[in-house]
Amino acid sequence: MRVQIVDPPAYTPPYDHALAGALSRAGAEVELITCHFPYGPVPQEQGYEVHELFYRRGSRPGIGDRRRRMLRAAEHIPDMWRYRRVAERADLVNYQWLPIPALDRRLLPPKRPRVYTMHWRLPEADSRIGHSLTGLLAEMDAVVVHSEHGARRLEAEFGVPAERLRVIPHGAFTYLTEQADDLPLPAELRAVEGPVILAFGLIRPYKGIDVLLEAMKRVEGAELWIAGLPRMPMDGLHELARQVPGTVRFVDRFIPDNQIPAFMRRAELVVLPYRNIEQSGVLYTALAFGRPLVLSSVGGFPDIAERGAARLVPSEDPVALGNALAELLADPAARAQLGAGAAREAATTYSWDRIGQQTMGLYRELLGAL
Repeated sequence: MRVQIVDPPAYTPPYDHALAGALSRAGAEVELITCHFPYGPVPQEQGYEVHELFYRRGSRPGIGDRRRRMLRAAEHIPDMWRYRRVAERADLVNYQWLPIPALDRRLLPPKRPRVYTMHWRLPEADSRIGHSLTGLLAEMDAVVVHSEHGARRLEAEFGVPAERLRVIPHGAFTYLTEQADDLPLPAELRAVEGPVILAFGLIRPYKGIDVLLEAMKRVEGAELWIAGLPRMPMDGLHELARQVPGTVRFVDRFIPDNQIPAFMRRAELVVLPYRNIEQSGVLYTALAFGRPLVLSSVGGFPDIAERGAARLVPSEDPVALGNALAELLADPAARAQLGAGAAREAATTYSWDRIGQQTMGLYRELLGAL
């Protein structure tokens, strides 16, 4: 079986490479079609080919975000047309991202079966992007979604028939725990002696960092580290941080893979106070490291809590979030229980080999129906 995993903008390279590796181990002949990832090395595994077909000018390092967006916009249509020829050598194409849904549905190669993996934070169905996403999904033979919650929304709000939906979990990023070139924390962070609460990943409004900062007013004896590349204005968050009695540190840059283990292993708690999400790569990074998690009750996050791997709090409730953080900091046994649950689930429910087999099962069904 010849499978192409297609992520033109390289929005989720860890997922892309982990899935490609798992499919290869499950017996598929896999190509990953993507672009150069400009922020650092990516976690390539064995057994598949990688072709950086897209955005050759717009993916160069060091050109700045504004210029990058302009170059990619200019390259998008020619690159999608060029991909049409490449798609002919596959038996099945699994799109991970198509960044301009209203346009991309018209640029898709005729190759079928087509599968789309739903990584998007689902918008309102009646919004402009919601309408364009509905149109794109209608062009797919199957849609992979990472939670039952997401499947219900896609059926009820976006009109995807239940028979074209397949719930396959996101996998835990255990490759991060096995790197040979891990780097230590920066010196100023290594000097911290007390407990650390970690909020990790790209900083965006929907991730609720403002709610977390309000919650930290109720937490004593721990530092908050907010680590990740900003994708929003930061002045308001810095002002909220100044109102927190304890220490708040911003590490506002992209954190490469070989620095992630030091941050994760240092954290007593990893917190995801999101307003809206289906699933999160940060969550599956923390699971791989067996970290105790505090999650908002949104999207597919309750699935993790139901398996004993996280503490759940209502979304946008700084009082409940602050109380949960304070209680867990004061209870090492509860943290250890959550951490053990996270490690267990990373090795079982969210293992990539299991996900590879589930995905291959879907592919076989689609190819058998032709």
